[in-house]
Amino acid sequence: MMPRRTNLRTGWMFGMGTMEEPPEHFEPVALPHDWVHERTVREDVPMGASQGFFPRDGIGWYRLILPVEIEEGKRYFLDFDGVMEDAAVFVNGKPCGDTSVCGWGYTPFRMECTDFLPRMSEQAEILVRVRADHRPADRWYSGAGLYRSVDLLCLPENYLDERDVTVKTYAESTQAVLTIETGTELEVRATLIWSGNAVAQAQGTGPLALTVPSPHYWSAENPSLYTLTLETTSDRIEIPVGIRTVTVGADGKLCVNGKHTYLRGVCVHQDIACVGIAATRDLWRQRLLLLKSIGVNAIRGAHHVHSREFLELCDRLGFYVYEEFTDKWHSGSYNRYFEKEWKADIAAMIRRDRNHPCILFWGCGNEVENQAQPSMLDTLKELTDCIRRMDSSRPVSYAMNPHFKRQSAIDASKAADIQKLVDEADEYEIEDPDERVQCISRIAEYVDVLSCNYQEQWFDRIHKANPEKPILATEVYQYFLGDERNMQNFHTRDMPVFFGEKHPACLGSFIWAGFDYLGESQGWPNKGSTSAPIRSNGSLRAGAQILRCWWRDEPMVRILIMDYSLPDEMTKEHWSTPPYEEIWDFPWIRKQVVPFMIVTNCERVELAFGEKKLYLERKPEERVIYGFVPYVPGRLTATGFIGDQAVCTHTLVTPGQTAQLVFDMPEGMQEAEDVLLTVHAADAQGHPVKRESRMVRFTASEGACIQGVDNGDMACHMSYHGDSIPLYRGQASVLVYRSSCYAITVCAMTDDGISGICRFG
Repeated sequence: MMPRRTNLRTGWMFGMGTMEEPPEHFEPVALPHDWVHERTVREDVPMGASQGFFPRDGIGWYRLILPVEIEEGKRYFLDFDGVMEDAAVFVNGKPCGDTSVCGWGYTPFRMECTDFLPRMSEQAEILVRVRADHRPADRWYSGAGLYRSVDLLCLPENYLDERDVTVKTYAESTQAVLTIETGTELEVRATLIWSGNAVAQAQGTGPLALTVPSPHYWSAENPSLYTLTLETTSDRIEIPVGIRTVTVGADGKLCVNGKHTYLRGVCVHQDIACVGIAATRDLWRQRLLLLKSIGVNAIRGAHHVHSREFLELCDRLGFYVYEEFTDKWHSGSYNRYFEKEWKADIAAMIRRDRNHPCILFWGCGNEVENQAQPSMLDTLKELTDCIRRMDSSRPVSYAMNPHFKRQSAIDASKAADIQKLVDEADEYEIEDPDERVQCISRIAEYVDVLSCNYQEQWFDRIHKANPEKPILATEVYQYFLGDERNMQNFHTRDMPVFFGEKHPACLGSFIWAGFDYLGESQGWPNKGSTSAPIRSNGSLRAGAQILRCWWRDEPMVRILIMDYSLPDEMTKEHWSTPPYEEIWDFPWIRKQVVPFMIVTNCERVELAFGEKKLYLERKPEERVIYGFVPYVPGRLTATGFIGDQAVCTHTLVTPGQTAQLVFDMPEGMQEAEDVLLTVHAADAQGHPVKRESRMVRFTASEGACIQGVDNGDMACHMSYHGDSIPLYRGQASVLVYRSSCYAITVCAMTDDGISGICRFG
């Protein structure tokens, strides 16, 4: 008997064809798959900067031969979590379903294929045609292909559809109540399970209610999940449930389970550089655990619906999520789908995701054209009304660009560069802060929360004009706070990500962005955006240490030295931080002072160099100490004190010559199938050598294979799909796929024999 859901990860073949015909020859691939990412970057490709200089064009075809024995009384569906983009599906040569519902590459869709499958024990041929020739593409790297999960569903005639189920939770003193809309007229038995034991049950043909005594509440700090089973005489489904109560006040108080919570967030795109958009659950788990380690508790999925696996991980690991279904409306890449598909795309997002406890907000767009003008407000009303009809339990918002313009004759839908049109000042730009706030107030009539991108400098004015609406800083620079007269400012050290936390009307802040990502490059040779606290391979910049100091409770001190000798990473200036690095290696300096930044949550710090010490006090409201220290080769040690007690230290050492390669095993990934391992150059005593740039080649033992490499350098043009890459700032990473449950060995070696070994599993 076929299981209810079968994942179709293996057995696929891929080739490039035409709109009318698949290719004559196919090559084997496994899902998820991004064919654009396999190509060589070139400076002259169309849309190069936005697409990471990967050539994005052509018509791709996927083929799967599936042995299926049809069971009488069963219905069969192909369930796609997203196809990039404009997919057409054929089963045994016949078009399957209404392909108009699967144009937008981020939208999940399901197609019934019962009538196209053979009735005997025969094979079914599944063909999926995917386009990558549309213009324009996204402003960020889009990729192309079957890049998310594809499942075959085998369901009874009268089946339960998990997308039609809605679960709402309410707290009542020492108990909680779950109300369940089952989406069917059949009699359903509902059972709530905790740690393998049934804690509540109900049965009936209409809405069901479950009373849960002494509930375990879900939050980012304690992501407790129940399992809800719904059963009929012919079907059974399971839904993870998090019991939580969320209130949002105009006073800036977001309360989760009665506790005031501030959203300490980052924005993320869906690509992971070494695999493009074909990111697996394990790779996202590794990234989310890294974000957790620096104190992040919230994520804005920008600017599209993310995968089902991503949201399941946010439920299980504990993150609050702002989910939005698109970027622009009547311009950019979504313009070709908006009029026909926006209702279906919103419905697909909400039906799939409304039972995730992690989701706190629905977003209906980002920095769209003609902000606050009548045409934009009409669309905003349509979208927000539609979302509220489908789910009234969460606030609805729209992320505002800080630029507002007077009504013009420019047709944004035909703009060659919509973001440039939206972002850059021109003769239509509104400069007066009060006039800007008037525009924001017009948008406030249609949203529940004022989602502001890069507008901290106007929060007082915004809140005064709209005292009933809380503010959410949906995008902030990580280091440079703007000025009321100049939103892109550089003289202040009052960092915007922490400014919001001090403002009484602000619910939270989301840094743009959490990780470096492909696309939105500042120009060749960089393949992507390089201003995040974390590089594409997981190595931490100074910004990550600043966040960890503010957002984690354990005592911490970290030394960061300003070093302009390291390669320019081509960051967009106001999104960047100064080039601070954990390095104490300046062989050309003889006792010249160098600037430092120490991040700490301790009361005071002692900084020792050579035989001398500096005694550094910090103001209670600040976590950063700036200063200068003479460069003396050897050791530079910072010790953090609370009262008279030394509670933490951090040491930088001037290294010797590279003598070994040392692997860092990411926390929580010992049992993973896919893991990104990082190796760093070290001297004989194990001190990191940040200036090392030798080429490194990786190998893996039986039971594993090398899937790709990355070193965090967006200007490196070596293939992600090889086994070799140069060390960048002394480190490089390898993506390993483990095909067995046994322990494996991964080796790294330079051309001149310097090596390192990692064993895990």
